[in-house]
Amino acid sequence: MAGKKLNKNNRPTATITNHEKTLKGSDFIVSKTDTKGVIIYCNQIFTELAGYSASDIIGSNHNLIRHPDMPRLAYKIAWDLIKAKKEFFGFVKNLCADGGYYWVFAYITADLDDSGKIVGYTSVRRKPPQSAINTITPIYQQLLDAENRGGLDASEKLLNELLQKQGLGYDEFIITLQKDIKV
Repeated sequence: MAGKKLNKNNRPTATITNHEKTLKGSDFIVSKTDTKGVIIYCNQIFTELAGYSASDIIGSNHNLIRHPDMPRLAYKIAWDLIKAKKEFFGFVKNLCADGGYYWVFAYITADLDDSGKIVGYTSVRRKPPQSAINTITPIYQQLLDAENRGGLDASEKLLNELLQKQGLGYDEFIITLQKDIKV
């Protein structure tokens, strides 16, 4: 990674800040990874927002931009769905090279070869509504707290309880937030 100091987990060592960057309404971040999550393509909007050059990002694992405010459960849900050749939709707080962050509404799907075998993944991200961020932020904090107390199983149990209370499945809940419908 040219010019970026990384820790033992190949993550930037920048101090986490409250400096938020935002996507324009017409912006789309696009990236492609191999089956292990290593980035093989990214568009210019991605590099500009994340604060890395394309040469810093290409060849790095996508978790390079994983913000510590994100519960591990969000990534488990994403990987479970896309490995099963299903679509993932979700809200993600990403880490910038300078320690800042940006929110996205993410769509991830598996890339298949002619025989139906997964050969990689494509992710397209766009600006989420502020109302969705306002709703999901305290939920993510609750999930993180549950993970810290009882691991991934505790976080998953809490999410299932929250969804059941709303009477919605995961996908319904996420799409409702994206459409800016009050839950």
